[in-house]
Amino acid sequence: MDKIFLHELKIETIIGIWEWERKIRQTIIIDLEMAADIAKAAATDDVADTLNYKLVAKRLQAFVGESSFQLVETLAERIAGIVREEFGVSWVKVTVHKPGAIRGSRDVGVVIERGE
Repeated sequence: MDKIFLHELKIETIIGIWEWERKIRQTIIIDLEMAADIAKAAATDDVADTLNYKLVAKRLQAFVGESSFQLVETLAERIAGIVREEFGVSWVKVTVHKPGAIRGSRDVGVVIERGE
């Protein structure tokens, strides 16, 4: 399986369960791995024949930037749904990082895989 990846996409959003978190924007970081058959694109050298990661990034920046979830689990699930449904991706691995959420820890988050 070929994969296209996008690492460390930083987006500010409302995320968290605590009252103070609902009042501020926090930076979350998204990593994606997406199944894609890149053979045609490699042969034609045409972006129209591949999964355009710039379009994926722009869509997620818009969605996440406007969202307001309590759990990173919910956010990860919604991201996976957008990537699969809107971009025709059969398999996706989504990592959502919420750096600084736990004192003494550099990073926390979730990793989910959806699809084949």
